Amino acid sequence: MEEKVLNKRNNGLALAVLFILLYVVAVFFIIGGGVFIDGGYGLGGILFVIGIIYVCIGWIPFLGLKVIKPQEAMVLTLFGKYVGTLKKEGFFFVNPFCTAVNPAADTRLNQSGDVSDDSSLKLRLGKNDPEVKAQKANSKKLSLKVMTLSNSRTKINDALGNPVEIGIAVTWRVVDTAKAVFNVDNYKEYLSLQCDSALRNIVRLYPYDIAKGIDTTGDGVADEGSLRGSSELVASRICKEIQSKVDDAGIEIIEARITYLAYAPEIAAAMLQRQQATAIVDARSLLVEGAVGMVEMALERLDQNNVVDLDEERKAAMVSNLLVVLCGSHDAQPVVNSGSLY
Repeated sequence: MEEKVLNKRNNGLALAVLFILLYVVAVFFIIGGGVFIDGGYGLGGILFVIGIIYVCIGWIPFLGLKVIKPQEAMVLTLFGKYVGTLKKEGFFFVNPFCTAVNPAADTRLNQSGDVSDDSSLKLRLGKNDPEVKAQKANSKKLSLKVMTLSNSRTKINDALGNPVEIGIAVTWRVVDTAKAVFNVDNYKEYLSLQCDSALRNIVRLYPYDIAKGIDTTGDGVADEGSLRGSSELVASRICKEIQSKVDDAGIEIIEARITYLAYAPEIAAAMLQRQQATAIVDARSLLVEGAVGMVEMALERLDQNNVVDLDEERKAAMVSNLLVVLCGSHDAQPVVNSGSLY
């Protein structure tokens, strides 16, 4: 289905004035015809009949008047056949029997710029109120604005099988109205489902944190990709995955961003303990490495300055004491030896 843009029918204002003038003329025909009928003229009867007929059917051309705002579009069909799309802002006149089509008009997603909830409006004004009818008419128009779809948090297993909760925000817009209306049943629901599918396909390739022996790029070589550390790359792959699925729906994916990322509640406590243990081990390793360097420096300075001569046994005792002092988690309690060294 190829989109056909109707740009040469923005003469709605002139035709609206013409239709109003014709209504005025029809009223004069009725009045004048009634006068001539009383006078016995046959022309008066003809004018009267013409005026009555036009008053009865003259409202039909008004149905062809369409107002399009900036960043809006209206897909028109005539007896089931696609006629074209009004995409340029202005006042248009089309075939009065053309109908606007938007299968996603009543679909409300968790996103910006979507169809507003008019339930309160119906309760306050009633279904037949002109304001409610105008809102229904506007809902048949397609929005060409950039919108953001924020899907609910989804629980997915990562590359290591750990359940994680992740949410994304997808920025998108309609670029081909014909494909959006006719190629899929409901382009908004279709987009939402494809976002969930793409999210699962990409997230399962990455571990939550950096893990050894995991290939996230598919090149057969283990890398350091992860959901937490490579969020930009993951979001980019999700964006490309969604775009490949929604091309047939006439939708352009502008950007995808990860808005929420965490372990699932059932394993969050265990993973927190694991992270704490890893942090403690890393900190202890750094402390030991620094303590060994300080002990080496102390022994070298003592030998260079000939402060004291220590045999191997006393050096081992000194090294042990220094390591206990430097690596201990509490302050050392010094013991002063006032007696002989031996």
